[in-house]
Amino acid sequence: MQRILSYMRKAIDNYNMIDDGDKIAVALSGGKDSITMLMGLKALARFYPKKFDLIAISIHPGFDGFNTDLLKKICSNIDVPLIIEESHIKEIVFDIRNEKNPCSLCANLRRGILNSIAKRENCNKIALGHNEDDVLETFMLNLLYTGSISTFAPISYMDRSKMTLIRPLVYTPEKEIHKFIRRNGIEVMPKACPMDGVSKREDMKKMIHDLQLDIPHIRGNLSGAIRRSNIKGWELKNDIN
Repeated sequence: MQRILSYMRKAIDNYNMIDDGDKIAVALSGGKDSITMLMGLKALARFYPKKFDLIAISIHPGFDGFNTDLLKKICSNIDVPLIIEESHIKEIVFDIRNEKNPCSLCANLRRGILNSIAKRENCNKIALGHNEDDVLETFMLNLLYTGSISTFAPISYMDRSKMTLIRPLVYTPEKEIHKFIRRNGIEVMPKACPMDGVSKREDMKKMIHDLQLDIPHIRGNLSGAIRRSNIKGWELKNDIN
């Protein structure tokens, strides 16, 4: 956990993600990223100088194999309140709309439900489990498919919902999350979405991996370029290496 916390705290401090009195809704999908983030934030709350509260919110998408018992066990073990919200996301995206590229619609539906529940529970921030690999893959997707130099921000304020989104794992490499889960024997939710492993994001993951064989420092170069750029939301609040 110490290594994960070092990445998380660096991101949280650099972008002022947490303030005294925050009530943070952690988006818990049951995957490795969201579980690691929840455990990291719970551990951080024990010693962080700014005091904050946590709840976990999980949106049941309607896929077979979505294990709510696993989520309850995780949250019970670390003493974090859990809200599980049933939804018709699977039915809407795959059965009714039959989307050819369903990931965007699915994410929007999840986000809308998550915002509503967080607001109902008097939260002022939502923590999302995007890791460093997600940052780089989104950067490459936007560059190659839309011709824009952009990626999601470490912290952003949503005017409509009056909610602040934070991403405490943006400095954390996916491989470190894998190590943390494996070394601690943590059970994660099996992948149920039919798009797992076949999306354009997976293509970007493979591309970066292949490029790294010839350019060993490509991940660091891309991360550094994003942090030093004028990409909205990535302006540095503090000095970083």
